[in-house]
Amino acid sequence: QVQLVESGGGLVQPGGSLRLSCTASGTIRKILMIGWYRQTPGKERTDVALIVGNGFINYADSVKGRFTISRDNGKNTVYLDMNGLKPEDTAVYYCHVKVGPGPANDYWGQGTQVTVSS
Repeated sequence: QVQLVESGGGLVQPGGSLRLSCTASGTIRKILMIGWYRQTPGKERTDVALIVGNGFINYADSVKGRFTISRDNGKNTVYLDMNGLKPEDTAVYYCHVKVGPGPANDYWGQGTQVTVSS
């Protein structure tokens, strides 16, 4: 089993910044992929920023140039630095980690609310 603990959400004004953190613990042999997704009411969860095991990073087009994902391998922690936040970034952000093939090896954090509003 793998547990993910997220922190860092909150309320911020447009143009502001936030940093999300997610630490994975438990039985982790190898992380194949780790990253962040977000979801708003009535919509599907979509990827925001992902790190694939070999270090390849992918960003959603809507956050390119504003968000930065990074990883501390020694701490099994992934960060999402969000700058230039916009109201449309408002969502619940979920940390995700994949530690093996198939959906049984997908784990999700509890979600953290990010609200961008004046």
